[in-house]
Amino acid sequence: MYMLKKTAALLVCSSLMFGCNNDQNSEPNSKGGVDDVKYEQNIKSMVLVPGGSFTMGTDPEQLKDQPVRSGAEEWPPHSVILKPFYMDTTEVTNAEFKAFVDETGYVTLAERPFKKEDYPNAKPEDLVPAAFVMASPKTNVDVKSESHWSWWKLTNGANWKHPEGPGSDISDKWDHPVVNLAYEDAKAYAHWAGKRLPTEAEWEYAARGGVKDAMYPWGNELLLNGTIMANYWQGDFPNTNTNEDKFLTTAPVKSFSPNGYGLYDLAGNVWEMVADEYEKGYYSKSPIESPTGGIGQSIVNKGEGPIVRQRIIRGGSFLCSEGYCTGYRVAARQLSDDISASYHTGFRCVMDVKDSK
Repeated sequence: MYMLKKTAALLVCSSLMFGCNNDQNSEPNSKGGVDDVKYEQNIKSMVLVPGGSFTMGTDPEQLKDQPVRSGAEEWPPHSVILKPFYMDTTEVTNAEFKAFVDETGYVTLAERPFKKEDYPNAKPEDLVPAAFVMASPKTNVDVKSESHWSWWKLTNGANWKHPEGPGSDISDKWDHPVVNLAYEDAKAYAHWAGKRLPTEAEWEYAARGGVKDAMYPWGNELLLNGTIMANYWQGDFPNTNTNEDKFLTTAPVKSFSPNGYGLYDLAGNVWEMVADEYEKGYYSKSPIESPTGGIGQSIVNKGEGPIVRQRIIRGGSFLCSEGYCTGYRVAARQLSDDISASYHTGFRCVMDVKDSK
């Protein structure tokens, strides 16, 4: 979800793990830098996605009955060819992210106070560590006429360890996807793990699971033989959740059936960050072979703070619904940015296939 409300952030390299040069922050797997031991260990929890070609995106005619959010267009459909790659079977969990933090001492963006010198025009309350959490509206909200700020709240103290703010924790959610992370946090984890973030094209190809031209990972009907196939909002969003899927927020990974490649939760549960920056109209000029995204425009005006690029998130979340945001479709795209951390967004990693010797 694209929802930067405060213009404050720390866009600095973490001295806990890396210096600030590009070589140290490069993703090791993209250049074959991951060692053999870690490579063999990684593939035990990953799925080999076969290379191939597919049609990426959606024909606008297919979206006539879908409540598509504006901002990240899904058209025109275009051909893409990809090499094989490994993908995490599930979203990165709280337990996996904790292992990274325990080993490195890493502190996420949502846990760090922001610097006044970076944002001289920011109010003091905008410099406090925070993340975005849904606040149930006090009265019924009409999503067609009211701003999403009617139900979103920038919550001080919300971070990966406290998903809904102070008073919440993850003591019973170690197998849930980690949330409230910014792009640099996900990239730091991937670097540590010897992996990288997927490109948007890799993500969509994997989400389709070998099912050609389908709207969802399992086919073209939201319910498969009357069965709910993913964690999303049932009912009148954001007013009433009938909770037919039994999950009001995140669900444990693998709570629903995998797709054709054996990958879980590529529809619903949490949005997933990808490597690509967002450039309007990129689908019209995307290369056929292994596209990596366009050039993101900064959403922070020059002189008001560090550059903050527009990015893409994929897959939808437990807040997507039939009547508001059908982000759980395989081709659905949503705008995000470098620094926004929210409790409905996480990530998973991929890894290149090593050349046989």
